[in-house]
Amino acid sequence: MCQYSCEDGFATDWHLVHLGSRAVGGAALVIAEATAVEQRGQISPADLGIWKDDHIAPLARIAAFIRAQGAVPGIQLAHAGRKASTSPPWKNGGARILPEDGGWMPVAPSPTAFREGDPAPAELSCGEIACIVEAFAQAARRALEAGFQVIEIHGAHGYLLDEFLSPLANHRRDSYGGSFDNRVRMVLEVIGAIRGVWPESLPLFLRISATDWAEGGWEIGDSVDLARRVKTAGVDLIDCSSGGMVPWARITAFNGFQVPFAEQIRREAGIRTGAVGMITEAEQADKIITGEQADLVLLAREFLRNPYWPLHAGKTMRKPAQPPVQYTRAW
Repeated sequence: MCQYSCEDGFATDWHLVHLGSRAVGGAALVIAEATAVEQRGQISPADLGIWKDDHIAPLARIAAFIRAQGAVPGIQLAHAGRKASTSPPWKNGGARILPEDGGWMPVAPSPTAFREGDPAPAELSCGEIACIVEAFAQAARRALEAGFQVIEIHGAHGYLLDEFLSPLANHRRDSYGGSFDNRVRMVLEVIGAIRGVWPESLPLFLRISATDWAEGGWEIGDSVDLARRVKTAGVDLIDCSSGGMVPWARITAFNGFQVPFAEQIRREAGIRTGAVGMITEAEQADKIITGEQADLVLLAREFLRNPYWPLHAGKTMRKPAQPPVQYTRAW
């Protein structure tokens, strides 16, 4: 989850302790927050970044510590698209920062703002799209150099790649808009560019919004079709979230409410999936895996509340996880 704790995209001691604590707490995989592949792709000016080589060293320190605790270090590569240039959520409620106030002009597939009353984003040209695809590839190269072992492409929650997928945000009439084939084109190009530098031996995840929860938007059937295509392109697992495309989406949330998306995509597309969404209890997580609803359970807010969740879950399920030797007297 985004920490909004950077200057110029650089990871800090906060990120080392924040991510390192989850590795100490027994997580098998620790994925760093949405990390911008270019500066204008930050959600806020305080977002983590990987758009220049100078960002590698502090990220490498974090990845090395995670590995030293027996966990796998992962990183999420992202571009905020039209949802960029906002304040952190605890400042002005995450309101848009205008260029004259230190923000910047967001970019998107079409000049349609996320919220009514916001200035419209700039429509990307085909040349600019190609540059962003290359930015994802260069970010993947830096992630590899930093020692990360899993990349997750952020294609969910109404950010740039998701904007290209959804007809609610993509109104283009060129090769990147209109038909399903055209709307998935950029995602497939990003996957291909990353796989050009990311070893086949290392996993590549794709996070998607399985549905927009809005009439006329992206739906679960679209996600199944996309999953089939990206599997062939080199994606190993679909992280199945939902929503975020429009502020007027109608979502009824409850524990495990997104798990059926992971189950359906897994079954119909024949690809590994990760389940997310208000997964809080050990028994709940275990049932998802043993019931073959998903191949992986991913936790976010619950890990903010309890960085040692896996150690507690192990005791609950009578399959004790091994705490760090420094903590064994407490377990």
